[in-house]
Amino acid sequence: MVTPGYVPAKTPAMRRFATGHTSSSPQTRLAKKHLKPDMKIWVDADACPVVIKEILFKAAERTELQLTLVANQPMNVPRSRFISAVQVASGFDVADNEIVKRLDAGDLVITGDIPLAAEVIEKGGLALNPRGELYTTENIKARLNIRDFMDTLRGSGIDTGGPPALNQVDRKNFADHLDRLLARHAGANRH
Repeated sequence: MVTPGYVPAKTPAMRRFATGHTSSSPQTRLAKKHLKPDMKIWVDADACPVVIKEILFKAAERTELQLTLVANQPMNVPRSRFISAVQVASGFDVADNEIVKRLDAGDLVITGDIPLAAEVIEKGGLALNPRGELYTTENIKARLNIRDFMDTLRGSGIDTGGPPALNQVDRKNFADHLDRLLARHAGANRH
C-alpha cells in the first residue's frame, strides 16, 4: 500500500534530506565512502584503556560486528561469537603489523598509535583513537609530523610529558563517534 503524498527518494541527496541528514563533514563523507557490509573492528589492545574496550564489547554485541583485540599479552574478553582476541609475540610493532596484515579496506581500527593509523588509512580502513578522533587523509600527516617532532625532543632529553589521562569527556566523545560510524554502517547496509 502506498501512503498518500509519499515520494520515493531517488537520489542520495534526496535520501539524506528525507532522513534528516542534509549536511556532512569531510570526516563523515570519508567514513561513508569506506563502509562495507562485512566491516570488522580491530583493536590495538595493548594500550587501549579498559573503559574503551568495555564500550567496544557492548557495541559488538549490539551491532553483531566482529570485534578482534590484538595484543602481545593474554587478554580476557567476554564469551561472545562476535568478540575474539589474538595474542602475538612480544616485540616492537608486532601487534600493529598483525592488524595491518589482517585488515581489509573498510574495516575500523581503534588505536592511539599514529603510525598504525597512517597504515590503516593507506590500506583503505578507518582509524579512530580512544579519545574519539577519527584519523583521516586530511589530518594524519600533521599528526605524524607532531609525533615525530615530540619523539625528537624526547630523544634529545627533553621531558615532553604524556597525554592527559582519559576522562569522561574523552569516553563520551569516543562512544559518540563510534556510534555514528556504526549507525552509518548499518544505514549503508540497508540501502
